[in-house]
Amino acid sequence: MPWDRADGIPVWVGTAAPGWSAGQSLAARSKMSALIRGAVALLTLSIYLHADCIPIHEAIQHIGETKCVTGKVLRVKVGESGVHFLDFCEDQIACPFTVVVFSRDLKDVGDVRRLAGRTIEIHGNVKLYDGRPEIILNRISQIQNGAAMIPPLPKNYDVENRGHYSAGRLYPSKKSKRTKTTPSSTATYGYDVEGDDPP
Repeated sequence: MPWDRADGIPVWVGTAAPGWSAGQSLAARSKMSALIRGAVALLTLSIYLHADCIPIHEAIQHIGETKCVTGKVLRVKVGESGVHFLDFCEDQIACPFTVVVFSRDLKDVGDVRRLAGRTIEIHGNVKLYDGRPEIILNRISQIQNGAAMIPPLPKNYDVENRGHYSAGRLYPSKKSKRTKTTPSSTATYGYDVEGDDPP
């Protein structure tokens, strides 16, 4: 008989199956088996989710769909009114895809400038704007493989006053120069304008 134990809990006696130790209880083997099945399921799910991501040049085929698009961010540009663009190509005009972050969404997304040079996966609705597919990034949860690299913006970061902020430093805006008023050469200082001599 392969099961033998005096206290009634079955234990495999003899040569153990690969990965199992001889004398291990059925309950312990069952827990171990459940853990292995769970790990395999998570691995399969992550492979499936990663396989669902499409490269940037295929985004044009998925307009109107919610998709995961993957690519390397070459640079982050700041446009009008603090709108940030994630560029995936050297030639921005010829690039088949872009990501847009509006200034109002930066507080929810964070400092996206830190994504430059990183390969990311972004989830969202693929829209067509000016003949090019784009995803609008408005929350940090849309980004995989890079979201941990985005710190939040400082509370006093002013999107409209761009160019005065760099990571770790905040420069005050330039103060207007005051013009020094000099007395006019035509002032009389209490003397009679008519030309009377002082007493």
